Amino acid sequence: MIYTDMEHLGTYRGIAPALDTAIAYLQEHGVGGLTAGRNEVDGDNVFINRFAYTTMPEAETAFEAHRRYLDIHLVVEGEELIGIAPIGTMTVTGEDVENDGIDCTGETEAWLPMAPGKVLIAFPEDAHRVKIQKNDPCHVEKAVVKVLIER
Repeated sequence: MIYTDMEHLGTYRGIAPALDTAIAYLQEHGVGGLTAGRNEVDGDNVFINRFAYTTMPEAETAFEAHRRYLDIHLVVEGEELIGIAPIGTMTVTGEDVENDGIDCTGETEAWLPMAPGKVLIAFPEDAHRVKIQKNDPCHVEKAVVKVLIER
């Protein structure tokens, strides 16, 4: 997991070629001009999903993880908390291989406050639970960059 500010994102170049592509795109274009749904960057290697939701109490959220993709979480508007824990500490409750989704349960190890300008990079070993309200429910506009990572 990497938790940083957008202004420091370039520091993380060199980890993987597709991550470099994602970082270059974000530094050049940002996320403000993205349309709702899937936004193409480099085919299935790098793409960005833009969506909106209202945050909710932690008890109404669930952990997820991925095998093939890392996620770069960026809040465009609003604020949320993201809980994170190592996938090895989780109990897997389901898997959607086609959509690279792993459902799991377990204890949160760290809480990360997300607001515009913050960046969370969740690698395949990082189970994460999103959409958690910080105080009260809040409308969130969000972008998640999906980056194919070879392991």
